[in-house]
Amino acid sequence: MKKRWMCLAAIGSLAMLASAAFAADKTLALVVKGLDNPFFDLMHQGCERANKELSKQGFNCYYTGPATAADESAQVQIIDDLLTKGVASIAISPANAPAVAEVLRRRNSPIPIITADADLLPKDASLRKTYVGTDNYEMGVKLGEQLKALMPKGGNVCLVMGNPAANNINQRAQGARDALSGKKGVAKLAGENGWHELSACPLYSNDDAAKANQMMQDTLTANPTGLDAFLLAGGWPLFAPQAYAQVVAPIMDRIKSGKFVIVSADTLGPELQALRDHKVNVLVGQRPEEIGYKAAMVMHEIAQGKTVPPVIHTGLDVCTWQNVDTCLKH
Repeated sequence: MKKRWMCLAAIGSLAMLASAAFAADKTLALVVKGLDNPFFDLMHQGCERANKELSKQGFNCYYTGPATAADESAQVQIIDDLLTKGVASIAISPANAPAVAEVLRRRNSPIPIITADADLLPKDASLRKTYVGTDNYEMGVKLGEQLKALMPKGGNVCLVMGNPAANNINQRAQGARDALSGKKGVAKLAGENGWHELSACPLYSNDDAAKANQMMQDTLTANPTGLDAFLLAGGWPLFAPQAYAQVVAPIMDRIKSGKFVIVSADTLGPELQALRDHKVNVLVGQRPEEIGYKAAMVMHEIAQGKTVPPVIHTGLDVCTWQNVDTCLKH
């Protein structure tokens, strides 16, 4: 039912573009990877916070995206439709960076584009005015540093990823590998500083919580003694608390004793609860509500002809068992 509602919502959003009441020259479109991800719900809240200010000037932050992040072609189609109908500016979190770049290059529209949360590949950066969001490489570095601090002698680790073509997730993985290995550009950990990646890893969940949990479960089953840590480049498994609890139940004693470590990106509600319950060791969080708000306000500036910096970072939070109740008070 929820997926059906999201699909209808996406269709309804696109239908609004054809409405006479749709003020294209005052619309600032925020296109996320998928409406089924609670991270993007918070970006939506930021978009709505911006509307309290933008509405006074007749502008509107318009939130949309495909029903699920796995549907990359649907996101590309939404972007294509927005370019056809016309809006004041578009902020995109690309699910598939090359595919989004291709449609932007093909359409060559005068509509100003920014990226938010996830960026295009460096070679395509000229297609957007700025990137608003997390320094994803630095986020990966912090994940790696936290894991390294908890397991200073190294161990066998498995990275849990999202979409193989999502540039932000790939940047986090690179940052984590660099931090763990002490070297730059390591493609896969193979003994550097005592760290090894399992041959079956990384795991690509395509941003699907159920799939992520199943893949973690299968990896634990296949490696009952040969795995020491999971590094989650996104919080997908934790977004499904009951399924995640079942995955980690057999290793809870090892997690609590520090013999098995799980570090994860993001600090959403279910993740913070898992941290309080010691089902995950460390969270390195983005600020999705701020990303949504800032993306809308930056689009507004660009629509008014103002110049903005090429990169706008929104900060990170590190949450541990010790500071879980205060880590987000910034």
